[in-house]
Amino acid sequence: MRVCYANVKLAKQCTGLKEATKLFGGNKTLAISLLARINAMEQAETIKDIIVMPQFHFHNLQGKMNGLFAIDVKTRRDQWRLILQPLDENEQPFDPCHIDEIASIVRIVEVREVSPHYE
Repeated sequence: MRVCYANVKLAKQCTGLKEATKLFGGNKTLAISLLARINAMEQAETIKDIIVMPQFHFHNLQGKMNGLFAIDVKTRRDQWRLILQPLDENEQPFDPCHIDEIASIVRIVEVREVSPHYE
């Protein structure tokens, strides 16, 4: 699966250990976990490969983030998550985004942000 990023700063945080460690306030364990999550997404064929892995805790978001999804950076006990948006082959968001119907065809995902829950 191809992973793209909402901006250059986010791309650096998700692909560089130094930038990721800085994002997590010096927590190298979280930084390594973030890089591992990105690597797992890149190795997946479709987003369905990520959805079926319970340790990612893939879930849809509601309210103003409707149509976006999240996975945990490390575990459910950590507050950090990756906010994702599935994209079609033209790199456009699915509208409407019914993940159950498109999971087996989504080969591009955009990382919108890395953030703590409820912030």
